[in-house]
Amino acid sequence: MVGAGKLGLVDKSGERVGVALLVAAAAMVPWLFVLSVSLPHTTRVSGWSTAWVGLDVMEGLALLGTGLLLVRRDPRVSPLAAVTASLLLVDAWFDLTTSGSGRDLAIAVGMALLVELPICACCVLIAAGAVGIKEATTFLNTTDVP
Repeated sequence: MVGAGKLGLVDKSGERVGVALLVAAAAMVPWLFVLSVSLPHTTRVSGWSTAWVGLDVMEGLALLGTGLLLVRRDPRVSPLAAVTASLLLVDAWFDLTTSGSGRDLAIAVGMALLVELPICACCVLIAAGAVGIKEATTFLNTTDVP
């Protein structure tokens, strides 16, 4: 496999940015430990509904853009599909980790398994260039919600 540097896509400044990102990733390890031992298990927040509606608006726009670019067979679909997949995964994660128990948890699990994660997987495949419009449509049709 030919690296990005060999193709002339990454110059010295790009390599420095890459190293900086690796350092930032390494710095996350102790930060995650600090968060895991210092954050309260529960908290009250303001703007809860705004945060959730905002996330869903971003998901909707990302789905719209990904769908439009895919239908148009536009090669720019890949990065947008990656963003869409990320948003769906984040939504599923927060739905599951912030639901209480009982009905709320059942709804979160159902939404994750039947809606968010299948569409996320489809977007990952689109982003990787592994599927085109025909394959994406077939995939989505096999994961219909009752």
